[in-house]
Amino acid sequence: MPLAVGTDAPAFTVKDTNGNTVSLSDFAGKTVVLYFYPKDDTPGCTKQACSFRDAQSNYQGKDVVVLGVSADDEVSHQAFTQKYNLNFPLLADQDKTMIKAYDVDGGGYAKRVTYVIDPNGKITHVDANVNTTTHASDILAALGM
Repeated sequence: MPLAVGTDAPAFTVKDTNGNTVSLSDFAGKTVVLYFYPKDDTPGCTKQACSFRDAQSNYQGKDVVVLGVSADDEVSHQAFTQKYNLNFPLLADQDKTMIKAYDVDGGGYAKRVTYVIDPNGKITHVDANVNTTTHASDILAALGM
């Protein structure tokens, strides 16, 4: 069962696609779209990532940050990012700390769940019924954009 709207988003510190350390606190004052997905370079995950890639211009300039999260390592994220020209960071949650904290553990992988976190760190929207093809535009609609 995903975390509820109104819950404080669990803090995290992990490595991103390029090996940079990323924490939720880095994005204080911004809206964060934190989407969990099962595995790099699989059909549904690729559609979902590409939907965010193609909609990135709609998120820019609106203080909205998109972050993808899976249990894949940085090397896998780098290959996935390069293959599909992804224009947002992927977070490597290899020890599944984030996956467990956000209650999306699917038994060795992340369930496909997206959280919208407001500038104050509160969860304002949860999507646990993701349409991988239209996901980015669905989240934009939920944000009223």
